[in-house]
Amino acid sequence: MTLKQQFKFWALFGAGFVLVLILLSSILLPFVLGMAVAYFLDPVADKLEEKGLGRTTATSIIVGIFLLVTILFTVLLVPALADQLIGLLKRLPGYITSLYELLKPIVSRIVDIPGIQDSAEFKKLVTEQIGGAAGNIGTVLSKVVDQGLAFVNIISLLVITPVVAFYLLRDWDRIVAKVDGWLPRKNLSTIRGIFKDIDDVLAGFVRGQSTVCLILAAYYGIALLSVGLEFGLVIGIITGLISFIPFVGAIVGFIASVGVALFQFWPDFVMIGMVGMIFIVGQILEGYVLTPKLVGDKVGLHPVWVMFGLLAGGSLFGFVGVLIAVPVAAVVGVLSRFALSQYMASPVYESGQSKSVEETPEQLQEPSQEPSDT
Repeated sequence: MTLKQQFKFWALFGAGFVLVLILLSSILLPFVLGMAVAYFLDPVADKLEEKGLGRTTATSIIVGIFLLVTILFTVLLVPALADQLIGLLKRLPGYITSLYELLKPIVSRIVDIPGIQDSAEFKKLVTEQIGGAAGNIGTVLSKVVDQGLAFVNIISLLVITPVVAFYLLRDWDRIVAKVDGWLPRKNLSTIRGIFKDIDDVLAGFVRGQSTVCLILAAYYGIALLSVGLEFGLVIGIITGLISFIPFVGAIVGFIASVGVALFQFWPDFVMIGMVGMIFIVGQILEGYVLTPKLVGDKVGLHPVWVMFGLLAGGSLFGFVGVLIAVPVAAVVGVLSRFALSQYMASPVYESGQSKSVEETPEQLQEPSQEPSDT
C-alpha cells in the first residue's frame, strides 16, 4: 500500500470508530467502565500469575475484592457524602449572602450599589439571569434523570460492568496477542513502538494518577473531617478526585474549605490556619512523594490538553466521553509526537535545514572590497 492508501485506510477507520461511538454512546458506559477496570487491574493479575495462580482464579479473586470494596464504599460513604452535599447546597445561599455583606462596604466605596440596584436595567438583567439559570438547572436535571439515573441503566451498570471487567481481565493477554496478529507486518516494529508509548502514558496516568487521586481524596477527607470542618468529607473527596489536573483540585478545595472555615471558625485563626495547612501538606505529599513514586515522568500529558480533552469528550459524548477523554488525549498526543518526529526526519525538514547550513559559511565570509577610484 502506498502512503496515500494507508492514510485513507486509517482515516476511514478513525471516522468509523467515531461514528460507532456516536451511535452507541447511550449503551457504552458499562463496557467502557469494565474495560477501564480490567486495564487498571491487569498488573495485579500478572503478579498473581507469577505467584502460581491460574489466570481465571486470579481474575476471580481480583474482581471479587474490587466488588467488595465498591459495595462497602457505596453502603458506608455514599449516604454520608449525599447528606453533606445536600447540606452544602442548602447552606450555599447563606455563604453567598454573608460574603456579599462582608464585601459590600468595600465595593460600595468604588461602585454606587444602591443606584445600580434601583435601576430598571439591573432588575431586568437579574430577572433574565435567574430565569435562565432555572431553565438550565431544569435541563441538566432532566438530562441526568434521562441518561444517568434511570433504573434500567443503573441495573445494567451494576450487573454488566463486573461481567465485562471479569472477561476482559481474564482474556487480556490473549486479546493483546490477537490484536498484535492483526497489525501490518511491514511496519510491525514501528506500530508496536507507538502502542508501547501509548501504554506508558496510559499506565502512568490511568493507573498512577488514579492511585494518587484516591490517596489524596482519603487524606483530604479524613484530615478536614478530623478538624471538625463542616462538609469537610465531601470537600476533601471532591478535591482528591479532581487532583489529576495539577493545581486545579488543590485550588478549588483550598478556596472551598478555607471559605467554609472562615464562616465557621471566625475569628479563630488557629483553626483557619489548620485548614490551610492541610492543603499545604497535601501539595507537598503529592508533589514530592506520590506523583514521583506512582506516576513518574512518562505521562507527557499537559494539564491544558487534559482539560480540553475532558471538556470536548463531555460535550460530544456525555459521561462516556469524559471517561474516554484521557485515553484519547494520550493516543492523540503520542501520535502527534510520532508525526512530528517523522517530519523532522523527512527530506521536507532536512532540505530546509541543509540549505540554511550551506548558506551559513558564505554568509559568515566578509564581502571583498573593491579598490575605490579615489
